[in-house]
Amino acid sequence: MKSRNPATGELLEEYDTHEDTVAEILKGAEDRFLEWRNRDISDRRRLVGSLADILRDNETRYAELMTAEMGKPITQARAEVQKCAWGCEFYAERAGEFLQDRHVGTVPDAKTYVAHEPLGPVLAVMPWNFPFWQVFRFAAPALAAGNTALLKHSSNVPGCALAIEEVFEEAGFPEGCFSTLLVDSASVSEIVENDRVPAVTLTGSEYAGRSVAETAGRNLKKCVLELGGSDPYVVLDDADVADAAATGAMARNQNSGQSCIAAKRFIVVEEVYDEFLDALAAEVESLQVGDPTDEATDVGPQASEALLQELHQQVEASVDAGATVVTGGEPLEGEGAFYPPTILADVPEACPARNEELFGPVAAVFEVADAEAAVELANDTRFGLGASVWTADRERGERLARRIDAGCVFVNEMVKSDPRLPFGGVKDSGFGRELSRDGILEFVNRKTVWIE
Repeated sequence: MKSRNPATGELLEEYDTHEDTVAEILKGAEDRFLEWRNRDISDRRRLVGSLADILRDNETRYAELMTAEMGKPITQARAEVQKCAWGCEFYAERAGEFLQDRHVGTVPDAKTYVAHEPLGPVLAVMPWNFPFWQVFRFAAPALAAGNTALLKHSSNVPGCALAIEEVFEEAGFPEGCFSTLLVDSASVSEIVENDRVPAVTLTGSEYAGRSVAETAGRNLKKCVLELGGSDPYVVLDDADVADAAATGAMARNQNSGQSCIAAKRFIVVEEVYDEFLDALAAEVESLQVGDPTDEATDVGPQASEALLQELHQQVEASVDAGATVVTGGEPLEGEGAFYPPTILADVPEACPARNEELFGPVAAVFEVADAEAAVELANDTRFGLGASVWTADRERGERLARRIDAGCVFVNEMVKSDPRLPFGGVKDSGFGRELSRDGILEFVNRKTVWIE
């Protein structure tokens, strides 16, 4: 398995895979689970909390590893490590509360309650775009609940996968609590089918999600999916245009545009359309594209040359269909998989920028007549991950938020994941929830107990 720097094309390292030791790793995770599930919750919480110390102590090393393997701008990589530490601290503090028995009144003289018991080794199939955060937001609650964790990470970030495994080792977790599987994607179905694995969670493409869900369903196994998105960013006539444009540029181009919850379809009411488009273009053109190790860089490379070419093909097809390039629109010349922040306007119905997820720094801007038309267009997609609404009237924003079909809607703020709030999507963006109380309860048996 090869790790390659997308900013330079340099081969970083080659890793031996675990194809021949998968059975051994799965058995180790199951054996450890039989002991780990009985550990006192306070002990499990303590170890989860210690992960935060390891992460913070090694912030620079882990951030540089992310930047080298998938091109994340270094300041954003550091922020990702810090967010992982926050998530671990959150579950260290709150897991006991979330997992305590829930007593329910039924009949006199009966003691009835719901207990929350772990399931076993849970397989996590994780993506490259947030190579640390995606893993820790699954692993911290899963382990706190008494499960063990198996990580099948994306094949372009094997160094990150092994580094994460080391974090758990250094924090004092027993061997087998958290295990990395450096295997090809073709091996995932066999692992999901394995009797030692009772559940699976995947963050990734719609195609990968359908494949894993099919296998899990055929084997009657619990599954959580967080898939793609084409998030609407609705700007109403009374919005603070400057604020909406500045935040919108960040929401579209953070992580070099490679985020499932990035703002992708900017839906703007006609009264402020021209003003917003000009402001967004100015904000986007001010972003610095370049070396992701440079502290001043806002947008780094795409994670691979293949991903850049796929994105550009979508842009070209949209332009051929009638879309107008406001800024950007061509890969940058020279070394590395760099694509500039791009804005497309006059986007027609039958084109990728309208109907597909563009997983890179490309914003599609739509002009609509009014708020009703904005909501209609926001919902006219097979995706339903996140959405953002901008208005000076908070009550109006809340009313519209409740009408948008998405797993989360933010008013006057960009979409983001927060350990304190449940996160996930609807429609083709997946099902199930991560984070908060909802996330930790996804991989437990909510057992009813009746004592009379």
